[in-house]
Amino acid sequence: MLRNEPLDVGYELVDNEERYRSVGLTNRGRLLSAAWTIRNGKVRAITAFAASASDRKAFLERPK
Repeated sequence: MLRNEPLDVGYELVDNEERYRSVGLTNRGRLLSAAWTIRNGKVRAITAFAASASDRKAFLERPK
């Protein structure tokens, strides 16, 4: 999962469940977008994929 200061870029409600989207670097330096939720008090990954051009731009231009 993303552990290196990810940037939150989205939120939506799907089937009454809050789902979030973040973009960040993995420990190996890959820039990924990840969709995740909180279930039963735990963070649960839904999916992760290579960051899109817009997510990459948002991550690289984020305030530090």
